[in-house]
Amino acid sequence: MKYKALFTPIKLGKIEIKNRFAMAPMGPLGLSDSEGGWNQRGIDYYTRRAQGGVGLIITGVTFSDCKVEHQSMPNCPNSTYNPVHFTRTSKEMTERVHAYGSKIFLQMSGGFGRVTIPTNLGEFNPVAPSPIPHRWLDKTCRPLTIDEIHSIVKSFGDGAYHAKRGGFDGVEIHAVHEGYLMDQFAISMFNLRTDEYGGNLENRLRFAKEVVDEIKSRCGSDFPVILRYSLKSMIKDWREGALPGEKFEEKGRDIEEGKLAAKLLVKYGYDALDVDVGTYDSWWWNHPPMYQEKGLYRPYAKIVKQIVDVPVLCAGRMDDPDMAAQCIEDGTCDMVSLGRPLLADPDLPNKIRSGKFADIRPCISCQEGCMGRIQEYSMVNCAVNPQCARERFFAYNPVLQAKTVIIVGGGIAGCEAARVLAIRGHKPILFEKTAKLGGAFNEAGVPSFKEDDRALIRWYEHTLQQLNVEIHFETELTREALEKMNYDIVIIATGATEKRIALGNHQKIITAKEALASGGSNVGARAIVIGGGMVGCELALWLTKDLRKQVTIVESLDKLLAVNGPLCSANSEMLKRLVPFFGTSVMCRTSAVKSTENGLLVKNLDTQTEIELTADTIILAVGFNSEKKLLEEMQDADEVYAIGDCKEFHNIHSAIWDAFEVANHI
Repeated sequence: MKYKALFTPIKLGKIEIKNRFAMAPMGPLGLSDSEGGWNQRGIDYYTRRAQGGVGLIITGVTFSDCKVEHQSMPNCPNSTYNPVHFTRTSKEMTERVHAYGSKIFLQMSGGFGRVTIPTNLGEFNPVAPSPIPHRWLDKTCRPLTIDEIHSIVKSFGDGAYHAKRGGFDGVEIHAVHEGYLMDQFAISMFNLRTDEYGGNLENRLRFAKEVVDEIKSRCGSDFPVILRYSLKSMIKDWREGALPGEKFEEKGRDIEEGKLAAKLLVKYGYDALDVDVGTYDSWWWNHPPMYQEKGLYRPYAKIVKQIVDVPVLCAGRMDDPDMAAQCIEDGTCDMVSLGRPLLADPDLPNKIRSGKFADIRPCISCQEGCMGRIQEYSMVNCAVNPQCARERFFAYNPVLQAKTVIIVGGGIAGCEAARVLAIRGHKPILFEKTAKLGGAFNEAGVPSFKEDDRALIRWYEHTLQQLNVEIHFETELTREALEKMNYDIVIIATGATEKRIALGNHQKIITAKEALASGGSNVGARAIVIGGGMVGCELALWLTKDLRKQVTIVESLDKLLAVNGPLCSANSEMLKRLVPFFGTSVMCRTSAVKSTENGLLVKNLDTQTEIELTADTIILAVGFNSEKKLLEEMQDADEVYAIGDCKEFHNIHSAIWDAFEVANHI
């Protein structure tokens, strides 16, 4: 077997894991019931990942403390709120997981502290080790009392005890990691205490030590306790994180202190370290967008692996099986953690094992369905897999009578509709006016950091071929053409076209799509991008980072990504910082007036002054218009559905989910 290293057993403490794949923890919002147990969605969600072959499941974060920070994370399981109910629902889930030979650990947190989600905080005063600024709000946190610390420590013991009764094989402590409450105690920038929980490193780690002591005393020394651990904080200043490759002075935990802390934590009794880097002040490290490289934690995991004698887990965009196997073989880590890739495709481990690599649905690191929805709507899902965390309720509906369904448009929405229809037993026939599938994703996938967009198109091409979907390329349908066909239903997925604005006759005014389609060959050395939304910002990043162009963004609103930006803060905050980091000049509150012989005349909307910008190329990134021509022609026809951007321009998440919803109920 090519990837034999990934399918050899390993022990965490005395618990044997069947392979080297772990499901990385992702917030289980929406997976609990009102009594703090697991709801049916949660049970099905984790069972489905076990069925897909992962060796170890680490649940998303749960909270044992019901008193100090009872408002922190609603809609999550809680092991001490109603212990009997938690134990009962846990047992139902763990028995199902164990049926597939997987092990499952409960991830437990000491709380949020200064990083409490504002919508969850309400009128409560945030807590922290010391009176320090809140991450999101203009509030000063209240220091925890020693009695409160002891109460939280005890709750860990109680929660782990109930987890063990509920069939969990171990627990992971969400602690010295990402700037959560226990990490705030560990980092001197946040911990200004002068008692036994502050000062030197051992005092600052006392909280974490007491937690593992309490759990081992309640559950036995053989009950494995692993620690989610951030080796380095990546903090430049309060609420300011560092970017990859940026030179900066670490204000949080640096690598040298991180190495000392790792040794101490293992000495205290933690059975494994689950390694990453970052904090909420540099959130794009802990939740890496597509702008981060694949396997970004590998160097940090290897540092930890070389200094401790317990297993090391490593996550961070590790879905490349060659990379994953190499990490096991060269001693970078002992287990590979997959979070978002297992949301996108729960069968990923089994597909790697059987060599079915083309069948793996890729995660595109957009974070629209996972972290974005967790952040905004308290629900974990997946943009490219509409069944994620909805496995039972969004199962494929059986077909009672097969129908012929014409799909007009071979973009992502059209491809998803064809896929679902074919799986269910209908006969989809897809018509695409160009020579290839993928629609606008073909251009969106041009930048180097969009490699997974290209992979998603390849996956649809492969999947539709496997399903024997009939596809007609270079065919643009009209109502007249449709009336000559024999079909039952029409799905219109004609996408959107880029907006253009009148600027005059500059020799090189092009759209973002045209710039991307050419690979940048039609863009001169100096370019102006009109529009600072996600398309404009990603275009500017590509032109500067990949092609070394000189770029200026002209945006009429008061900041970049003011509208239609990424849902997840990790993506939007990183992108906003990357744009100037790679040299793009940004002019907000500025509108384009007209093109000139040398470039573009722009107006400052505050001062009303006009200046001329020099440029070889002017690129429009000012939005899209839904392509509704065929939809309007067919508005009085029977059973016609519109999906994706032709209905309303939105994003990949909406395109795929709309397509799945419609196609699964025809």
